[in-house]
Amino acid sequence: MALRYIFLAVFLTVVTGAILWKFGGTNDPGFADANDPELVALGSSIYGAHCAACHGADLKGQPDWHKRGPDGKLPAPPHDETGHTWHHSDAQNFKVTKLGTEALAPPGYKSDMKGFDDILSDREIWAALAYIKSRWPAKIRDRHDSMNAQKQ
Repeated sequence: MALRYIFLAVFLTVVTGAILWKFGGTNDPGFADANDPELVALGSSIYGAHCAACHGADLKGQPDWHKRGPDGKLPAPPHDETGHTWHHSDAQNFKVTKLGTEALAPPGYKSDMKGFDDILSDREIWAALAYIKSRWPAKIRDRHDSMNAQKQ
């Protein structure tokens, strides 16, 4: 009998959480869901307004992105399959976007990649990342999804 009540309590908690996530709160997906057309559409707009100036409207990044400039900084990398974005988990990409590279790098590391925590909501950051991911070839997305699953 007690097991039945425990099961019911767990079930109601899960259902309530799902309802709140879908219809209330921040509607934060918690990951870059490239299969969510609404999130990807929002991400396209966010990317165009906040990311494309450095990373390119075509996600190709800046020329010679892997070579440090005279200021010691690396140019903005591509976010397409030729870059390294897909080598990082959704959580890592989210942290870099939210906090900026310097906040996560060793002391003294310099980067032009600022954090967007005071500009974009968490949902908008996830949306931009979902848009980026939606542009990758299926093979790269599959590899990234596998890596994400291992990091959890």
